[in-house]
Amino acid sequence: MTAHGIPPRVLTVAGSDSGGGAGIQADLKTMLALGVHGMSVVTAVTAQNSLGVQGTWELPAEAVRAQYRSVVDDVGVQAVKTGMLSSAELVETVAELLAGTDAPVVVDPVGASKHGDPLLAASALDSVRTKLLPLAAVATPNLDEVARLTGVRVESEEQLRDAAAAVLAHGPRWALIKGGHLPGDAVDLLTDGVEEHWLRAPRHDNRHTHGTGCTLASAIAAQLAKGQSVPEAVTAAKSYVTGAIAAGFALGAGIGPVDHGWALTRGTPAA
Repeated sequence: MTAHGIPPRVLTVAGSDSGGGAGIQADLKTMLALGVHGMSVVTAVTAQNSLGVQGTWELPAEAVRAQYRSVVDDVGVQAVKTGMLSSAELVETVAELLAGTDAPVVVDPVGASKHGDPLLAASALDSVRTKLLPLAAVATPNLDEVARLTGVRVESEEQLRDAAAAVLAHGPRWALIKGGHLPGDAVDLLTDGVEEHWLRAPRHDNRHTHGTGCTLASAIAAQLAKGQSVPEAVTAAKSYVTGAIAAGFALGAGIGPVDHGWALTRGTPAA
């Protein structure tokens, strides 16, 4: 909590998930659980549930710009997280806004939903590489997103270093390569090209993991807004997400969400 009892403020710039497990909804739940004030810029609306994405509607760039200016110019912000940006026009609009904002940015380069539904046009990839990634304090791609952005395909833990180097070449200060799709323990590599932090967690036998990536990136942004260093923020965020995955629950007929409030409902405050 900052002076006068005002919590740190964190802004998510992302798409809406009508099912409540990912996107803006997951981001705001995560921010509440971690003790920061969450704010949002909606970039797209999706019709989405536990079975997949049934439709997406991108908002006009002017609507995205107006939401961003409205929040940042009045309320201010201590960290920003980006998620689904849908098109090259929106990527470039958001990058222009971020460039004028003095706050750390966590870029989750969302390419597809948990079910494989595309959420970023192929034509937008170059804008992500050249306009968005250079602004990131931390970029958090999963292995599929690494392959789309850099062409590097990871099939073993050792190759996470190659993936990180390829992502860092596009300009983020830190890269967090999420190795959750590899066999064995859930291992991620955080590096700035000099320091390396290998983050391991036991793999939980729970298929209800919808929203994991959004949740992790938002948790990192929340911890950065509290003044933590990138390694501290990512370590704390990984711990929070591991607990949320373990508590994930069935919802609908498909893949349910992680439990964003796991620490609150169990009486153990999140870090």
